Amino acid sequence: MARYREAKCKLCRREGGKLFLKGDKCYMEKCPFNKRPVAPGQHGADRKKVSEYGLQLREKQKTKRIYGVQEGQFRKYYEMADRMKGVTGENMLSLLERRLDNVVFRMGIAPSRTLARQIVSHAHLMVNGQTVTVPSYIVKAGDVIVVKENRKGNKYFTELKETKANNSLVKWVEFDREKLEGKVLALPTREDIDSQIAEHMIVELYSK
Repeated sequence: MARYREAKCKLCRREGGKLFLKGDKCYMEKCPFNKRPVAPGQHGADRKKVSEYGLQLREKQKTKRIYGVQEGQFRKYYEMADRMKGVTGENMLSLLERRLDNVVFRMGIAPSRTLARQIVSHAHLMVNGQTVTVPSYIVKAGDVIVVKENRKGNKYFTELKETKANNSLVKWVEFDREKLEGKVLALPTREDIDSQIAEHMIVELYSK
């Protein structure tokens, strides 16, 4: 599957806001977005009037980049959400949040979704006792996620155990750093999602 290989900070500049794609670096003063918060390119600083379609498109692109998914996969999440009961936009965000790579990030196991995706794909984790290497795996309430026993001696995980940071970043998951074990306590609701996303604009775009 195609992946974006260029500087991730350019994506933040293109979308006009921090997408927090680089983990701790995004919170530092040396973050490139702080130095030049305009779109990349020769005419990035020029003011341009954006159409309604353009705003909807940018919102979709921003959301795709936050969660690190490609167009085809993102469209499938919308279609799944549209078939579910409830508000389509909120259902779509809930599905994105329930991706295993995002859950690993939300638990605080990884400082970014990119590293979380790598941890999953390198077979470091088990879900309900089974090894899962698919970052897009959708978790359910009650799922237990643990670091495999033979990977707990890995330098990354030994340092993670010693970290004094909060065990998890959101209330719908929990993670015990000492045991290197986490659990999905509930399905995420719109109130649990802190990303600044106008999901109704994405729904309007796909509904045309």
